[in-house]
Amino acid sequence: MPERMSSPAIHDPAGLLEEWWATYTALDEGDDMLDAKRRLAVTAPFGQAWPGIAPTRSAATDPDELAAEYAQAFLADRPQSRLGLVAAASGSETLTVAGWCGPLNYDNDTAKFSAVISDWEHRFGARVIAVGFSTLHLSVATPPMNEEDALLVAAEHFAFCPDNVWQGRRPYTLTAYAERIIGARSWDFWWD
Repeated sequence: MPERMSSPAIHDPAGLLEEWWATYTALDEGDDMLDAKRRLAVTAPFGQAWPGIAPTRSAATDPDELAAEYAQAFLADRPQSRLGLVAAASGSETLTVAGWCGPLNYDNDTAKFSAVISDWEHRFGARVIAVGFSTLHLSVATPPMNEEDALLVAAEHFAFCPDNVWQGRRPYTLTAYAERIIGARSWDFWWD
């Protein structure tokens, strides 16, 4: 329902990520899955402290050319995919304009997610390639190339979509996730 969405322009991406981080790292005494020590281990070395956003890097690859290549590869792997055309200023805004509700279990206002992706378009050369019911696929022209940057990007990903870490591949930690995104030219997100 696009009419229920706010505008991505009114949201501060860094502020959203910090707010989400605080929510997902809060210690909940009623959590029957993880005790406080194990919960803090998931987001080590940061724990509950928001580390801030990753620095901007210059793109060595043209973001739009990489997006076209990734879209072709995506379609080759998933021939049942369908093309969708949306009148929007950018790929990030298509999510809001189309009324996509993938992260519905976390926030009903897709414009917030569009604001973060718009920031990633500028900082990492990210481009929206595909969306599903609760999935989002991006190409990334400037991925993190070292452990320090990857940890900061992983923290952003955790704040944006904690299921990538909580329910991704073992081990379910930020540091393991960071290792997997070093040099990765695509980022995939899914919300449970």
